[in-house]
Amino acid sequence: MHNKKKVAIVFTGGTISMTVDEKIGAAIPSLSGEQIMSMVTNIDKVADIEVYNFDEIPGPHMTPEKMLNLRNFINDILLSDDISGVVVTHGTDSLEETAYFLDLTLDSPKPVIVTGAMRSSDELGYDGPSNLAAAVCTAISDEAYNKGVLVVLSNEVLLASEATKTNTLTLNTFKSLTCGPLGIIDCDKLVLSRDIVNRQTIVVDKVEPDVALIKSGVGMDESFIKFAADKGCKGIIIEAMGRGNIPPGMLKGVEYARGKNIPVVIATRCHSGRVFDSYGYLDLRNLGCIFAGDLPGQKARIKLMVALGKTNDLNELKDIFEKGIYY
Repeated sequence: MHNKKKVAIVFTGGTISMTVDEKIGAAIPSLSGEQIMSMVTNIDKVADIEVYNFDEIPGPHMTPEKMLNLRNFINDILLSDDISGVVVTHGTDSLEETAYFLDLTLDSPKPVIVTGAMRSSDELGYDGPSNLAAAVCTAISDEAYNKGVLVVLSNEVLLASEATKTNTLTLNTFKSLTCGPLGIIDCDKLVLSRDIVNRQTIVVDKVEPDVALIKSGVGMDESFIKFAADKGCKGIIIEAMGRGNIPPGMLKGVEYARGKNIPVVIATRCHSGRVFDSYGYLDLRNLGCIFAGDLPGQKARIKLMVALGKTNDLNELKDIFEKGIYY
């Protein structure tokens, strides 16, 4: 095959790079990018690969600061003329958050694909090599241009803005619960099943990591919200019930936080569907709360971290979250 495209693969750790440490009897990130690539058979027939070892951490050890460093690292690679696309390996626990962060903050037409594995290299049915192969096949596809950041596992291609981990164990754990996958990898080719409607980028050189995420449950009061406000959190995400309802006790906390001019963003704890101020008995809208559309709490938090890196103005923040969804 002539004029193969070149793909950069940035390894950050996660289960895809794990082996079992005999001393502690648990899996830890230990394989280098080169060692993982040696298990991906025939990949050299479809693309030239450049390997970068960015980090060796499990998914839960990712931080907003590391995400920003990763974004800058990838951006520099994308500026290279001979690179067609970038694949990032990542622990699956926080993969959707990093993928969405990169989707918001990278502004390149070139494909950026985030992948990982649900089984370590010591387990039967290690899914790392096949996921990596599918990610590379996506990265070299002309169809993947201008699609933003994509998440690829189990031969399914998802938008980073939609992908969420739905199961603690299954190999096809990542789903888009709103619209289904963007496409699939079939015979090493990306086959799209739909087009993307709109994508948002927020170019920043800093982020605000101090954003609280509070889930609502029956009978909860204002104490967690007040604690977050008094601690100095720069923003609060509330995973409300249903369309955006919270127990009456929590409303006092929202009033308290808004009194301190802290942005409060309302998401839903439901797996799909958007929040909407269609109920009259708790008017969060009048308190200046921002509605997160169909973003789950963990992604609304990422978005607010990024948005606060750009502005503290409530109207601008509202635009970033709501324009095109509510007005």
